[in-house]
Formats: sequence, structure tokens, C-alpha cells
Amino acid sequence: MNFITIDKKDWTTGIDKSRETYQVFGPVQDENGCQIKPLAPDVHPLMDAGVTVMSPKSVLFPQTQKMLTATLDASIEDHHVMKPVKKDDTPRVVLGIRPYDARAILLVKLNFDNPDYQDPYWCEAYAATTFVGLGVNHPGPCDFSTSTGCGPFSEEGLDVLMADLDDRYLAKILTEKGETWAGACGFDTRADAAESQSLFDILRKEAEKNITSVDTDQLSEKSILDLYEAPFWDDVAFSCINCGTCTFVCPTCWCFDIQDETKHKTAVRFRNWDTCMSPLFTHHASGHNPRGSKVQRVRQRFMHKLKYFVDKYDQGIMCVGCGRCVASCPVNIDIREVCTIMNNYESK
Repeated sequence: MNFITIDKKDWTTGIDKSRETYQVFGPVQDENGCQIKPLAPDVHPLMDAGVTVMSPKSVLFPQTQKMLTATLDASIEDHHVMKPVKKDDTPRVVLGIRPYDARAILLVKLNFDNPDYQDPYWCEAYAATTFVGLGVNHPGPCDFSTSTGCGPFSEEGLDVLMADLDDRYLAKILTEKGETWAGACGFDTRADAAESQSLFDILRKEAEKNITSVDTDQLSEKSILDLYEAPFWDDVAFSCINCGTCTFVCPTCWCFDIQDETKHKTAVRFRNWDTCMSPLFTHHASGHNPRGSKVQRVRQRFMHKLKYFVDKYDQGIMCVGCGRCVASCPVNIDIREVCTIMNNYESK
């Protein structure tokens, strides 16, 4: 495992050099706040931005993705035949991804890349992507990542982990992908391994002091039926307006819908993000809706995140503690409070 030091005066030069090989993604400010987006040739990542409004999951799982196209022109021999859209397999790098978002990608990977099913769109994008993380020196008030198997300097899912040391970045190269990216940037100033690891440990311990702790230790022991039928769901759901903001900003939500659209003589099949908080999500063609009420949808969201996923995958909760849903919820529903209620609940 190698450590390198990157003088911030050389940072943008190295990033520009890497554009010859990589499509570069990173945090930038726009009218909706700080977002991780593809960077234009003259734009550099805003590395001190803090928590981005949206997670980087859209790099692998776009909000809207064109999958298949067909022509409806009857004069063409293979009209009405859906054909795959050419995938972009250009190597890409995500700069400044936070450790909790890198762990989130691994949780989503369980759905899109597993022994039973490999989604080609997601898998090919994942294989083409290098993740360069930035440790969280100053966690925000909604951060509870240490309670979710992660933390401010977690390495899981990253190819490089960097620490901000004011005038320089200290980078820990974790994978061959990370080594290749550093080489493409021309970042090759080696740092002492023992001293560097010590610095990382100090920064991690200081950052963890400011992170909220949430108990999750009893969730796996709880009965699904007891939690499902618990009396607290009406209170939890009371203020919810089913806006779907929590699922929209969540880095581990993976639900999607497939839609076909036509315009003139062109047909396109899209994959779009969907949300379990919408009544339409479970609305059957017959008119029946198994989750027609608000409380049923709220219960589904939290049971999936905090119980169903725990039992199915044995990976802890389906949450990385980024706190986006807490900060963005317009009616102040807090997943930390719901987790505590579920974790401590005892049926009578």
C-alpha cells in the first residue's frame, strides 16, 4: 500500500492531465446547491464543499437512462426492433467522494451485481469508474456514519483515500485502479507509510468524536412481524407528506421504473429512478394498491432500510449515515430516531 503527497498547487494541473484518459466527475456548485457532476474542461472539483445535495450514485445509476431505441418508420426493414443504446465505456473518475458514499455504492452493488443477476448497465459503469475519496475532517450535525459500518475515513469501496492537510493532500493508494489514476495525474511524490498512516489515524479519531451514535445492534434479533405490526408506525408517519425527498437524496435507494416513449417515428425505452413513497409505485393495473395508505409506505421504507435488508444480506442496515434524508426532509422525520425506536422496541 502506497502513500503519496499532493501539493495543492499541483492539484488542478494533475487533474487536467488526467482528462486525457478519464472523464472527470466531482463536486460543483449550481443553482440547486453542491452536486457531483461531469466536469467541463475548464472546471475543477470543489473539494471543500462538504456534503453534496445528491450522492454520486447517479454516476453509475443515472436518474434517467436511455436503454433501447427503435424506429417506427415502416420503410426500414427492421423497424419496431428495439436496439441497445451504445454504452459509454470511457474510464471515469469520481473525485472527492465521501467514504459513506463509497460504502453506499457497495450496498447498491448487492442489488445490481450478484450471483443471480448482473445488470450490464450498472456493472460496466462500475468497472469503468475509479473512486477517489476525501476523508471528512469536520462531520456535519446529521452525520452518523460510524453507526452504519462506515466512518469519516473508511476505505471500503474506494480506490484512493485522501486527507486534506491544508496546503496538501495526503493520499492512500488502495487499489490498482487508484495507482493508475495517480500515474495519469503525474502524482508520484511518495510519503513515509508509517508517518502517513499515523496522520490518518489521528484525523479519524478526531473526526469520530463529533459524530452522532445510533444503536442498531438489536435490529437483526427483532421479529419482522413484531416490527411490522408495531403500534408506533402511525406516529412515525403522521407528519410525512410522501414527497419522496428522502428516497431522491438517498445514496442506497435503487428502485427504478421502465418506460417507453415515442416521438414522431422514434421509440425509446428509458430507465428512471422511482420511489416507494409514491402511491403509484405499487398501484396495480387492476386498481388494487397493497400499499395505498401513507403509513404503509413509510413503514415499507424504514422496514426495508433497517430490517428486511439486514436479514437478507447480513450487511448491517441499508444506510450509510450520510444524513441527507435528515437534512432534506421538509417535516423533520429523522431516520436516527426511527432506528432507535425499532432497535429498542419490545412487543408485549
